[in-house]
Amino acid sequence: MIKWAGGLIVLCGVGHTLGALVQTAPHYAGSWFSWALWEEHNNDPLAMSHTTAAFWYSVYSFGLPLLLIGLIVLWMGRQGITPPPFIAWSVAAWTVVGAVLSGLSPLLFLLPAAVLLLVGARRQAASV
Repeated sequence: MIKWAGGLIVLCGVGHTLGALVQTAPHYAGSWFSWALWEEHNNDPLAMSHTTAAFWYSVYSFGLPLLLIGLIVLWMGRQGITPPPFIAWSVAAWTVVGAVLSGLSPLLFLLPAAVLLLVGARRQAASV
């Protein structure tokens, strides 16, 4: 179950990152690589430009850290290490807050991943 949870988390991280890049890179990658993010008007977080918002939505989003969390969970599962429950609870809480604030999205697949993590951890603890 832990490996399935890690796989779902990886899928969500990759899906968000690639989906966001497909949407934003054709329009903004040129400005990113021409250092437009360092320009004065792109440095104001209160008046976020489209170039900056697209960067935060794609490259600097939660997608890559989520991918890393999923890979760590997968690695732990393969090593027979039980991930600590706070990972599952944090992912679940973050997903619920995100869904409440922004509406339904494919990231709700993180909820079954959190449940799989919790059930897998409980099963491993019971077998010891």
